[in-house]
Amino acid sequence: MRLRRAARVILVGAPGVGKGTQSERLLHRFPQLSSISSGDLLRHNVKQRTPLGIKVESTMKAGGLVPDDLILRLVSNELNHRGWIYSGHPSGNVMTLSSSAVDATAGPGQAFRDDAEMAAFLSSPAHARGYGQLRVNEDPSASFLLDGFPRTATQADRLDEIVPINLAVSIKTPLEVIMERINGRWVHEPSGRVYNTSFNAPKVPGRDDVTGEPLVRRADDSEEVYRARWKKFQETSEPLLEHYARKGVLWEVEGMSSHEITPKLLREFERRFVDE
Repeated sequence: MRLRRAARVILVGAPGVGKGTQSERLLHRFPQLSSISSGDLLRHNVKQRTPLGIKVESTMKAGGLVPDDLILRLVSNELNHRGWIYSGHPSGNVMTLSSSAVDATAGPGQAFRDDAEMAAFLSSPAHARGYGQLRVNEDPSASFLLDGFPRTATQADRLDEIVPINLAVSIKTPLEVIMERINGRWVHEPSGRVYNTSFNAPKVPGRDDVTGEPLVRRADDSEEVYRARWKKFQETSEPLLEHYARKGVLWEVEGMSSHEITPKLLREFERRFVDE
């Protein structure tokens, strides 16, 4: 199905609610829609040993959180590389991953000389970083589903400086239903294949369908761990959803299963981005 305007989408939902399933179904239904994962971008840059990847790796090894601005640079660089955002700055440049950072006092695209300049960049206002001069490609081919970012209202504010999200989907499923899914989940660790005793059960209980190797439970699939994650999600997601509600782009969908939610989501997506 062809889109008539650019879709810039995020899915928000508690762990286990089925965001991955809904993402796959949206991508399958709308070929112009692409997935951009902040986690994949981080891993790619670490693996490729880019200057930014080296900075990210050192931060993670030290047990620190990757700063929002570094994530934003990853996302903006990817969007710029695809031609989905571009600079209105006379230099025509946008922040790049090939440089170690961008000088807060110079035009976008110039490299930091040291960590002190990086610190200045991270604390500088948006106009100094060059975000305020970015333009957004509104062609339907520039449609994307952003995964893993933003997770907080603060991150959403920063993302708005680069590209405006025009649909934030809040997916809701009762906690009891999610707990049932979590309790029935088994994983084949070498391949990442996931099974569930309630649906998509393995052909042989406790064994992977392909290799016959044993399945295991994830350490974070315990009820105690999940309830802690769910509580944390509720605390951070409420301000995030309020942010997008104020922007007029929040849409909420609720269901007991992914099969119940998908038709509602596809209809709303078509209404916003396909129908004239």
